[in-house]
Amino acid sequence: MILWLADNAQFPPVSRALRSPNGLLAAGGNLSAPRLLEAYRNGIFPWFSPGEPILWWSPDPRMTLVPGEFKISRSLGKVLRNTAYQVRTDTAFEQVMRACAAPRGAGGSTWISEEIIAAYCALHRHGHAHSVETWMDGRLEGGLYGVSIGRMFYGESMFSFRSNASKVALAHLARQLERWQFGMIDCQMNTAHLASLGAREIPRNEFIIRLRELINCAPVANWQFDPDIFA
Repeated sequence: MILWLADNAQFPPVSRALRSPNGLLAAGGNLSAPRLLEAYRNGIFPWFSPGEPILWWSPDPRMTLVPGEFKISRSLGKVLRNTAYQVRTDTAFEQVMRACAAPRGAGGSTWISEEIIAAYCALHRHGHAHSVETWMDGRLEGGLYGVSIGRMFYGESMFSFRSNASKVALAHLARQLERWQFGMIDCQMNTAHLASLGAREIPRNEFIIRLRELINCAPVANWQFDPDIFA
């Protein structure tokens, strides 16, 4: 059984999350900024289909990426050196979210509902949610968004309208977070794509210990990337 949350109820310990489905911890509550920040500080994230109750997750193991371990393939390295692009931060946050929400493939669906978009746009206005955007020829061609607390970044979703555009954004994010001494990017669930970029699984208890260290570090005051990241 999982806990049904009232709006003002605290999350249960992540050790109570189910093994199947992996990481399901609680249901209900709301997506207010304080509730979301409490969730992230405890290694919990929301993930649910539109029209369903809010579901809260903390899987074990946890997929993570240490910024300095991001893998740049030969083909991506060529793109980073030679392609005419511009990486911006926080100039089109809602546009990035809506691009991430677009169904992928025939008959595709999305978990990024209007409710999710409104919630994370509110986090963005509070300075906790950020977008990293790849612009080419004046158009937004790829990017990602996520949440930052202390020196911890929680990746949420990526999109590409042009080949490698989301990888360009992630490469810049990882390099900048390494400079800012962020210790970890939360990737939530294991995928072959993330593993190819250097992400790896760690036990949830190890993730929580590291998380608690990082969220208590001083946050970055100005979320603007250095212009020479890949100069």
